[in-house]
Amino acid sequence: MTESTPETTFEAALEALEARVASLESGEVPLDQALVLFEEGMAFAETCHDRLAAAEARIAALTRTPDGVGASPLDEPEPLDG
Repeated sequence: MTESTPETTFEAALEALEARVASLESGEVPLDQALVLFEEGMAFAETCHDRLAAAEARIAALTRTPDGVGASPLDEPEPLDG
């Protein structure tokens, strides 16, 4: 996986991020490739953040109602500034 898409799952993005971090931490990557890995890693980190924010919003939207547990409509999470 080389790029994050709107369909990328949290788990896939985290795995891709961890792979890039491991490559960078090895210290055996040429500078040009390290910059590409860093840029890709930042995109995957943003995807992870977005997926976690969406999950948090879904959890927060769960409310107790007189009939039990219900869910209220969700707003779209705000993307990271960057």
